[in-house]
Amino acid sequence: MTEQWIIRVQGQEYGPADIGTLWEWKADGRVIPTNEARRIDVDLWTTAAKIPGLFKPEDGAALLARAESAPRRAPPQLVQRSFGQILSETLRIYRKGFFQFFYLTLLVALPSVCAQLSGAALGASSEMNADLRTLIAAMFTFCMLLLSLAAWPAFIAGIQLVTAEIAVGRKTQIFALVQDVLKFWPRVALLCIFVYGAYFFWTLLPLAIIWMIMSGPLSILSSLLVLALLAFQVWIVGRLFVNFLFWQQFAVLAESDAVGALRQSKQLARSGRELPWYRRPLWRGVFLFSIWSAFALAINLGPEWSSIRHYFQQLATSQDPQVLVQALAANSKAQTFDLVHFIFGLVASLLRPLLGIAFVLVYLGAQADFRGSKIDND
Repeated sequence: MTEQWIIRVQGQEYGPADIGTLWEWKADGRVIPTNEARRIDVDLWTTAAKIPGLFKPEDGAALLARAESAPRRAPPQLVQRSFGQILSETLRIYRKGFFQFFYLTLLVALPSVCAQLSGAALGASSEMNADLRTLIAAMFTFCMLLLSLAAWPAFIAGIQLVTAEIAVGRKTQIFALVQDVLKFWPRVALLCIFVYGAYFFWTLLPLAIIWMIMSGPLSILSSLLVLALLAFQVWIVGRLFVNFLFWQQFAVLAESDAVGALRQSKQLARSGRELPWYRRPLWRGVFLFSIWSAFALAINLGPEWSSIRHYFQQLATSQDPQVLVQALAANSKAQTFDLVHFIFGLVASLLRPLLGIAFVLVYLGAQADFRGSKIDND
C-alpha cells in the first residue's frame, strides 16, 4: 500500500497525499523541505525533507540549513478571546508595534497627502490656465493617487503579518516583512480589485437605475420600484460584507489563493451557529466595523459641521432649486485648504491599523472555535 502523508503549512494541514501528489505539490512550490510532515498512521511530526523519494538529500540539507539560519515567520496563534479582550489586545498590539504600523500607514498616507496638497494648490489657483506647470501638477496628483492605490495591498498584507507576529510574541523584522509583503502583493491586489469592485458595482447599478426612474414621471408603481431597488441594494451589500468578512486574513495568514480565500471567508463568517450570538465571528466583525465607522464619521463630520449646517440652511430657506444649486456650488468653490480637516484625516489614517488588528484577532479566535467544533463533530 502506498504511503499517505499529511503536510502542515503555517498551521494548516493538507492531505492525505501519496508520493505522486507530493511531487506535484513540490513542483508547484507548495511543499518545501522545511514543511512539517507525518504519515497518516504515525503521530510524530518530521519534515518533508525526510519523506523518502521526495527531495534529494543534498537539496533538503541545504534548504534546512538555510531555514535554520534565517528568521522564520511564526504560524498564527489560535486563541479564543472575549470581545473586551479583543479590544484590549488590539490596543496592546498597536502600542507594541506602533512604528511598524506607522511605516505601513505611510505607504498609503504619504502619496495621498501629496495628492491632497497638490490638488488643493490647483484648486486655490485663481487662474486655471492649461499651461505646462498646471499640467505637471495635475499629472503629479494623478500619479500620487495611483501610487496610494498600489500601496493599499501592501498595507493590508503588512497589517496581517505584523499583528500575527506580535500576537505570538515575536518581533517583526523589516526586511523579512518587506519580503513577505511583496510575496502577497499580487494575490491581495487581485482580491482588492474583485472585492471593492463588487461593492462599487452593486452600489452604483441600483443607484443608476433609481436615477433613471426618478428622472421620469413618478407614479405609485415607480415609487414602489425605487423602494424595492433600495432594499435590494441593502441586501446585496450586506451579503457581500458577510462573504468578504475575512478575505484579508485567509489571503495572507492562511496563504490561500484568491478563490480559496473568498470561499473560506464565507465559510468562517457563517460558522459558530452553535455559539452564543455575541461570540459568533459575524457579529463580532459587525460590531468592530460599526465602532470604527462611527469613529470615522465623527472624525470627518466634526470639521465639516459648519459646511453641513450651511447646506441645510440653504435647503430649508431656498425656494428655487436652481438658486440652491448655484449657492451650494459657490460655497464649495469658496472653500480653501482646511488644516483642521487635514489633521483629523491624518489622525484617522494613523489609527486605521486598529481595525485591521482587531479583525485579525477575531479571525484567530473564530478559527479556534471553528476547528474545535469540527473536532467535536468528528
